[in-house]
Amino acid sequence: MAARRPYVLLSAAMSVDGFLDDASPDRLLLSNPADFDRVDQERAGCDAILVGGNTLRRDNPRLLVNSAARRAARVAVGKPEYPLKVTLSASGALGAGLAFWHTGGAKLAYTTRAAAPGLRAELAGLAEVVGLGAPVDLGEVLDDLGARGVERLMVEGGGSVHTQFLAQGLADELQLAIAPLLVGQADAPRFAGPADYPGGPTRRMRLVEARTVGDVVLLRYAPKETSP
Repeated sequence: MAARRPYVLLSAAMSVDGFLDDASPDRLLLSNPADFDRVDQERAGCDAILVGGNTLRRDNPRLLVNSAARRAARVAVGKPEYPLKVTLSASGALGAGLAFWHTGGAKLAYTTRAAAPGLRAELAGLAEVVGLGAPVDLGEVLDDLGARGVERLMVEGGGSVHTQFLAQGLADELQLAIAPLLVGQADAPRFAGPADYPGGPTRRMRLVEARTVGDVVLLRYAPKETSP
């Protein structure tokens, strides 16, 4: 019997005009301390956190649960201190020096079968590498994570990864923190790109929650459901 796929939560902070960052080499902080703490709580409640290879190379994130109390609560119920950290890279071009590999607990990288041997050599002793077909199929990724016992997966970008999950109808929940900023730069990364989204532009997703977190607005949607 096939393992059940994880519940997939997409999480992003974006500007009012839909950008995840600006075009400068420095990371644009869209959220505020209260929202960063909310994201930390969401991470603590997940079994795995996924981010795309482009985001690893661009932002060099650590993707940790920062609260010691939340980590202790995970351990108290028999979970690892940190969620499994997962990445996707069709090219396999992920250097061993990235902070992602050197913080937190277990790490897992999905790439193509052709790129897997080189990435295994690069990440020896740092992460498990799984080779899949080309392009890497998100359904296969979810099947593999389900077989590993991952019940709740948090996807933190970037835009191409969010686009793929939404276009393939694989997201169960979407959380958007809208910051009171306008980026307006054509070459800055956007939350989602052009795609053949389920239902097309006339379909309205069901809004689950809308609330303020400091000066940002959190919107939670159920992408698989249609608004009445």
